Formats: sequence, structure tokens, C-alpha cells
Amino acid sequence: MATELTVRADRGDDGDPRLIAVGEIDLSNVEDFTAALTALLDGDTAAAVTVDLAAVEYLDSAAVNVLAIHADQAARMRVIAHPYLIPVLRISGICELADVHTADGSRAT
Repeated sequence: MATELTVRADRGDDGDPRLIAVGEIDLSNVEDFTAALTALLDGDTAAAVTVDLAAVEYLDSAAVNVLAIHADQAARMRVIAHPYLIPVLRISGICELADVHTADGSRAT
């Protein structure tokens, strides 16, 4: 059974593409997360993209891998993360590939 995940793509106030995820991201639904992030970039490697994970309390290594791959493809990636995710993003090296912040704007370095 798939874990509950909702993803929505739109444009931020700055006009850059933004993906908002709600729920948990794991092996059961990582394909949905991947497809949404891929569609958001849609081959536009010049785009600065924001991935809003503020409402995601769990992600597994499959999701971390997707973030790493897409961080390399985008001109710049900003990740807004739930505080629970910061240690995982830091240890996995995502903080070195993307600008990672908590929802309150604190930088996670």
C-alpha cells in the first residue's frame, strides 16, 4: 500500500517553478515525486526551482536520491524542509547541493 503523498506544482512569487509536497515520501510513492519534479523542470536546466517539503515529515533514501539528481539538473534548487528532515538532508549531502531552509527561513548548513 502506498504512503499518502500529495504533490502540487505552481510558480512562486518570483515566477520560478515550485513543487509543494505533503505527506511522506518513500519507495511506495517516490515515482510520483520524481514525475512531478521532472515535469516541473521539463528540461529547463536554467530554472531555479523550489521544492517545498515543509509538510513532509518523512523521506527515505529514494527521495534523497531524487533530490540529488534534480539538484544537479537545475540551475539552482532551494529546499524548504520540515525540521525533522534537516539531519537527513545534511548527512546525505543535499545541503551542499541545494539551499536548504526550514519553513521559518533558517538556513540548514
